[in-house]
Amino acid sequence: MMIRDTIKSLIITKQREIPFSMIERETKLPIKSQSIVTVVGVRRCGKSSQMQLSINVLVEKGVLPEAILWVGFDDERLAGMKATDLEEVLEAYRELYPSQDLKDVFMFFDEIQLIDNWELFVIRVFKSYCKNIFISGSNAKMLSQEIATTLRGWSIEEKIYPLSFVEYCQFTGTKTHHLTEQETTNLRLKWDEYYMGSAFPEIVLTELKSLRDKKLQAYFDVMLFRDLVERHNIGNTSVLRFFIKRLMNNLTKPTSINAIYNDIKSQGFKISKDDLYLWADYACECFMFLRLSKFTPSLIEEQQSLRKYYFIDNGLRQAVLLPQSDDNGKLLENAVLLHLHRHLHPLDKITYYSGNKECDFVVQQEQQVKALYQVCWEMQETTTWQREMDGIIEASTMTKCDNLFIITHHDEEVIQQNGKTVKVIPAWKWMLE
Repeated sequence: MMIRDTIKSLIITKQREIPFSMIERETKLPIKSQSIVTVVGVRRCGKSSQMQLSINVLVEKGVLPEAILWVGFDDERLAGMKATDLEEVLEAYRELYPSQDLKDVFMFFDEIQLIDNWELFVIRVFKSYCKNIFISGSNAKMLSQEIATTLRGWSIEEKIYPLSFVEYCQFTGTKTHHLTEQETTNLRLKWDEYYMGSAFPEIVLTELKSLRDKKLQAYFDVMLFRDLVERHNIGNTSVLRFFIKRLMNNLTKPTSINAIYNDIKSQGFKISKDDLYLWADYACECFMFLRLSKFTPSLIEEQQSLRKYYFIDNGLRQAVLLPQSDDNGKLLENAVLLHLHRHLHPLDKITYYSGNKECDFVVQQEQQVKALYQVCWEMQETTTWQREMDGIIEASTMTKCDNLFIITHHDEEVIQQNGKTVKVIPAWKWMLE
């Protein structure tokens, strides 16, 4: 009975907060999908906030706060709760609102992964009572691949990322349209802050740089120890930390795990090569890294190709690694890749092209290549101009794709070459389109 009373209190407290005072984001969760909506993403990217924004939308559409059932299972009063106790959630709500039909209720379960075997309860409620269920939780116990298996096809996945540039401007109160000359200059300066800094919502709203850095260091430690060490029982934490930093340092380049293994081995550390491959998989599973394979028609060649690793947040990388001379280009390319991922269609995938020349990103849907992207800091030097153009023209010829872009820091032009049109556009302007 004590658990039921606690749950009643949590439900009522959340309802009284509706509508939530929050800054809007580009991503919108489907509110009437007739599926269990699972909200996944890297830690601290705003998964719970995204569910609260969905509640605001529901209320705007006429749903009463009484029809919202929100339970956050990270409340210390629910510590020790078991799967057999989850029925108390329904009983608590029924006692609060006996005339409310559960089929018309919108249920939001935050951090439900803290309850072992929670998925059996969620599936039962979905099948028997309510088709409006949203769940989110920590990556340490609730990874996207596992959710898909656990919920056996009853769920749809919505990935949440740190802020896009549009969202960053919303969070910082920066105008993005109908600009004066001075406002355009301010927007460009804000872009520099964006791509060089962190896009985690809490960090963006933190004014003091010293405090931002401390928070980012804490983010990294939690990801390292909770999502990797504790979850996968990794004992050699010093080697793991070195390995993760090596992946971060090699940002945007084809990365040989074997070469990193030889480097670690030469320093006298004992670790198996297979462990390093697993660690790379784990780091991608918890959304710390995004990984690209080489574009090739052969599935076997694609699987055997060297992968490129991109990091989930530029500011987090900057807080962990010492700045280097070539960071600007890496950070720009990383920001472009994150933007492409935010707007990726479910059937799309991104690879990189490497033949005689190279092209950074190939966006394809099944067998059709939709767009090619080069990322270049600037196009002023002749050798740089030639390298970027040669790469994207060769990739265009090989993939039969004529939707060609070179994303830069500030250069803008349209280039006609070999019968092809290449649009050169600054990243800040491209991300606002």
